[in-house]
Amino acid sequence: MLTATQPLVAVFSPSHGLSSFSSRVVVSSGQWAPRRAVSRVSCTGIGLSEAGNGAAVGTVVDQEQTSLVTRGEKVMELIALKATVTVHLKQAESTPEKMADLVHRQWLFLDIETGRERHTGLEPASYKRMDGTGCFVFEATFSGGAQMSSFGGAIGAVLVENRYNSEVYISDIEVVHPYGGHDESSAATFFHCNSWVSHNPGDRRIFFPLKSYLPSQTPNGLKTLREMELRAIRGTGHGERVEGERIYDYDVYNDLGDPDNDADTKRPVLGGEERPYPRRCRTGRPRCKTDPSFETRTKGDAIYVPRDEAFTERKAGAFMTKKVLSMLSAFTTAQKVSGDTKQSFPSLAAIDALYEDGYRNQPSQQEDNLNKYFMDLLEKEVQHLLKGETEEFKEELRRVFKFQTPEIHDKDKLAWFRDEEFARQTLAGMNPLSIQLVTEFPIVSKLDEETYGPGDSLITKELIEEQINGVMTAEKAFLNKKLFMLDYHDMFLPYVHAVRELDDTTLYGSRTLFFLTEEGTLRPIAIELTRPKSPNTPQWRQVFTPGSSVTASWLWQLAKTHVLAHDTGYHQLISHWLRTHCCVEPYVIAANRQLSQMHPVYRLLHPHFRFTMEINAQARGMLINAGGVIESSFAPGKHCMELSSAVYDKFWRFDMEALPADLIRRGMAIQGKDRNELELTIKDYPYANDGLLVWGSIEQWVSDYVKYYYPSKKEITGDEELQGWWTEVRTKGHQDKQNKPGWLELDSHESLVQVLTTIIWVASGHHAAVNFGQYPYAGYFPNRPTIARRNMPTEQENMCMWLSFVEDPVKVLLDTFPSQYQSTLVLPVLNLLSSHSAGEEYMGTHSERAWMADGEMRAAFLRFHGRMMKIAETIDRRNKDPALKNRRGPGVVPYVLLRPSYGDPKNMTSVMEMGIPNSISI
Repeated sequence: MLTATQPLVAVFSPSHGLSSFSSRVVVSSGQWAPRRAVSRVSCTGIGLSEAGNGAAVGTVVDQEQTSLVTRGEKVMELIALKATVTVHLKQAESTPEKMADLVHRQWLFLDIETGRERHTGLEPASYKRMDGTGCFVFEATFSGGAQMSSFGGAIGAVLVENRYNSEVYISDIEVVHPYGGHDESSAATFFHCNSWVSHNPGDRRIFFPLKSYLPSQTPNGLKTLREMELRAIRGTGHGERVEGERIYDYDVYNDLGDPDNDADTKRPVLGGEERPYPRRCRTGRPRCKTDPSFETRTKGDAIYVPRDEAFTERKAGAFMTKKVLSMLSAFTTAQKVSGDTKQSFPSLAAIDALYEDGYRNQPSQQEDNLNKYFMDLLEKEVQHLLKGETEEFKEELRRVFKFQTPEIHDKDKLAWFRDEEFARQTLAGMNPLSIQLVTEFPIVSKLDEETYGPGDSLITKELIEEQINGVMTAEKAFLNKKLFMLDYHDMFLPYVHAVRELDDTTLYGSRTLFFLTEEGTLRPIAIELTRPKSPNTPQWRQVFTPGSSVTASWLWQLAKTHVLAHDTGYHQLISHWLRTHCCVEPYVIAANRQLSQMHPVYRLLHPHFRFTMEINAQARGMLINAGGVIESSFAPGKHCMELSSAVYDKFWRFDMEALPADLIRRGMAIQGKDRNELELTIKDYPYANDGLLVWGSIEQWVSDYVKYYYPSKKEITGDEELQGWWTEVRTKGHQDKQNKPGWLELDSHESLVQVLTTIIWVASGHHAAVNFGQYPYAGYFPNRPTIARRNMPTEQENMCMWLSFVEDPVKVLLDTFPSQYQSTLVLPVLNLLSSHSAGEEYMGTHSERAWMADGEMRAAFLRFHGRMMKIAETIDRRNKDPALKNRRGPGVVPYVLLRPSYGDPKNMTSVMEMGIPNSISI
């Protein structure tokens, strides 16, 4: 290995246009390579990441024959270097003419130890080509002359300065040099940059080659650059961040409302002792005048994220198209419901018409003209984002009045009504993370009885035995692990009265009990709904069962609607937003602040953090904000985020985010005889069955990776960047939980593997399991209503509600479902969230350049890839097995949310089987 002791910097700066781009190549001095000649270096398959619009650029570089001499001999020949740079301009600037000025570059060598400069004069440079994605490839050759004979060694970094008139995306830089090693491939140093470089004067970017270094192993000539880059990313913690910056810092969630302009949007600050919460990226926007504890919202709702965390143009265009189409759908629906946001659907057939004929109620000519104007304006607005995809966009516009039929409704039109499907989806639906074993019987609340009323459950021994037809006693069912529950009692009960003060919504605390049958399926046997006592009213509670009478059956269906609304709200707020999007953002911020880009752990985690900060900023702008889609369409209303804070405070622990630990905590698994094996309480539990395969494969890949870079625990405990990252995750990113249990110490191979595997699992498998089934399952909202708007008929003290129920139970059910406005507002959003990102990178198929550049890591990743492909085959076999009734049967949607992708996702028939994305990017 070459020892870096006296680094140099080579600077080239073109003279005109984009030729104002400059780069410095840091050359670390060391031993000379043996005498040889390099006549041709091949660098094929140079792929651009999504920020380069997904293109793959391959270039072959020819170099004039250059001789080297062995150590100790005087160097007389010129030292020639050749740089090939692949760049991407914004689409509005992407024309070949812009590159025509790329004619000359001037090179200088700078000894960064002494500051002495050595110039080469002007050297000719050539623009190579432009590919079809807006990426330009150009190269320059330069020589240092005999004065360079005192320097040599490996190239350790490039410093890039952009003197063009706007930001430039640098995809790759390759520097071909004649002294890089003992074979042709090592004579080229490759920099996979994948980063925007601003045109701000003095803003110089540092990029490191593919070789990863722990801090203690960093060549001396690169240590200063490594530290300099980290300091630049951390910023000072002061000032407002502006577009194009790359500063990573923390703040509380104090920007969800706009109290200066609308006092009704004021929401509690999330983060701090009163309402613990993970931290989000600091933007530094001014404070509100009416209350300085809140941050103002930027005009247009643009929210700062560090530049390289932002969507690429292609992804931004695709996302914006779907977002605007969602807005159009909501707009047209609002026109048709005459401004009445409370209007219920008139019939079940009218709901089906959303998917069959579109929502058309013969609008007036004026409405037709308005919609046409809006559609024309919309097309014009996003056309520049789509380039040649205008016809595809027009086709989307034609479909805007018709929602795609969700898979659950396509498979079985009555699935939403069936108890068996209600139970099955707790194991293989879009929220399989809430079902738990009953571990205490009788069931008792842990809330204060003085505040909420009696805590004992009305689901008694006698009721259970009646519902299971006496096949066993309730005690035996409990001891034999036959009783399972969805428990939203203690979690929701404190918010019931506050939610009921909101317009057109209601809430209960709920418990739903299931019995495990001999076939391995769950059967719902009881639902308990509770309204807590208040100063003016006593506690109300009632148990509903699948009754033998028509009245009991309808009450049971209404009770199910309430429970489904609870489960759907919990899914969106906790299983999805809090446990993936929200809790992962601090890991991303801390990694960029504390881990150098050349750190192996940074390079392992980076693909799993891609675009998460951007999608979270989008969520703060339109989903979780005050008055946003979540508050408007989900049961807790404006208390949604406050409720997620309460759950974070009471239930979230880092160690329990690991899949095996989560299953054990919920009683859904026990530790097997082998500590690496789990025994599932329900054998056919598709989420757990498939998830454990994926978890194990990730864990093995991470273990191979960690062992390679950390041969002993001393390297782990002595890695100041690694320890600094993990300390900052706890003390800043999850500051409110830093003194709570659940944090592992990074003091061994085992603990580091556990931490990294947990983070990767949450960002990939966990998120895939709760995200991509949203529209397929909840797109038909009777199957997964987001809100329940009417109390149970039996709760009313007067007879009006009961008489309405007796007269027309279907109307009462439709009035309990989300309104027309709420439904057609949330459906396009669910469709948007369930879609896969443009140019998505999938688990087991996407490999980082740094991994593949190292022989051992390449072999480890290929083993990982092989395991993931075998998992896909296993899942396919499971979905064909008739004995697994929770995944196969008439009208059953196969469970493929955790199925790795075989190849091109475009060939998949379902959004749920497209693969497991590496990151939370939607």
